[in-house]
Amino acid sequence: MTYTLHYAPDNASLIVRLALEEMGQPYRATLVDRRVRAHKQAAYLALNPAGLIPVLETPQGPISETAAILLWLTEQHGALAPAPGSDQRAAFLKALFFASNTLHADLRMTFYPDQYAPGGEAALLAGLAPRMQRHYAIFEGLCGTVPWFGGAEPSVLDLYVAVTMRWAALYGPGARWFRLGDYPRLAQSAALLEERPSVHAAARAEGLGARPFTAPEACTPPEGSAL
Repeated sequence: MTYTLHYAPDNASLIVRLALEEMGQPYRATLVDRRVRAHKQAAYLALNPAGLIPVLETPQGPISETAAILLWLTEQHGALAPAPGSDQRAAFLKALFFASNTLHADLRMTFYPDQYAPGGEAALLAGLAPRMQRHYAIFEGLCGTVPWFGGAEPSVLDLYVAVTMRWAALYGPGARWFRLGDYPRLAQSAALLEERPSVHAAARAEGLGARPFTAPEACTPPEGSAL
């Protein structure tokens, strides 16, 4: 089976690409061109009526929602997560869905404050700043204390959090509230990820630069646009 990943550069699809690369699973990357709002057009909405990126086409049909895709892949291929039934599974799931449902959701508001509080963007961002700092502090405290986050071998959670840190530095009001140096364990973990072939492959495919997590720069993709 060759999966089809519907992606846009430096979007949430990047996390799924990294997981597929880390697992060594064959996949075909199909651009969803945000410049023409392809994610809101009929062909894409047939795959994901919510019109959000990514979608992964699988033998069981198209899957959307980043955490759902990641969880499905870990279960299908027995990699990048504690196994179902493991005594580590519950804590891993709690952290994965905190990353998806809380950290990622709040981070998205910092990118698009006008969509969530039209006319009140400044107040929204002021309220989100300390909240985001608390989120990353939770992951800083967890990093390296469990085998599935910040350990010798990455999990999908490592990939997820590293990508969000890239976005926080690049696309949010990063200078106001996010400095990687405030989270030394997360920074060290991100630096180790940058040495992996999976990250090199994703960085080449999406134009992310040599140090996409610890020294992020705006992507220069060979196709499409991040925004």
